[in-house]
Amino acid sequence: MADEAMPDEELHKLLESRIRDVPDWPQPGVVFKDISPLLADPVAFAALVDALAERCAGRVDKVVGIEARGFILAAPVAYRARAGFVPVRKAGKLPCATFAQSYELEYGSATLEVHQDAFEPGDRVLVIDDVLATGGTVEATIDLVGRAGAEVVGVEVLLELGFLNGRARLAPVLPEGTLESFIVV
Repeated sequence: MADEAMPDEELHKLLESRIRDVPDWPQPGVVFKDISPLLADPVAFAALVDALAERCAGRVDKVVGIEARGFILAAPVAYRARAGFVPVRKAGKLPCATFAQSYELEYGSATLEVHQDAFEPGDRVLVIDDVLATGGTVEATIDLVGRAGAEVVGVEVLLELGFLNGRARLAPVLPEGTLESFIVV
């Protein structure tokens, strides 16, 4: 645990410097935002986890991580916040009864699932993912959490691709001020 929180501007610069662009991946025309360098940097990774945990401490019962990179961020945040961790997975990856939600991506479609018993009624939930693009993945996750009887009280993302308008898509399903991004491009 860090002794002192990193100032927002310094954190922003550190995180931004550890994200690399990979052109034409996974298909031509897409610029993939690779967070591997950030995860490999112990100072940057710890600063991000500390900042996320600080934002949710004491106000959530569960932290949801969206497959796959959302798991990497959400699990240590849940631990630090003394909250439970719930994985939202791609279809067919969870062994028990699930709720499923299909959605459109910026370059395809997919289905997410969560265990039906992952939440207690009324659980306050923070959703964490690495990138907010069109908002489809987060919107599907919000739907799953609600169908399981819990309430999403916030969404935190490392990087928001503002030009894809995911924030506008989520506006009808999230209270104002509950979506926070560390970096917006």
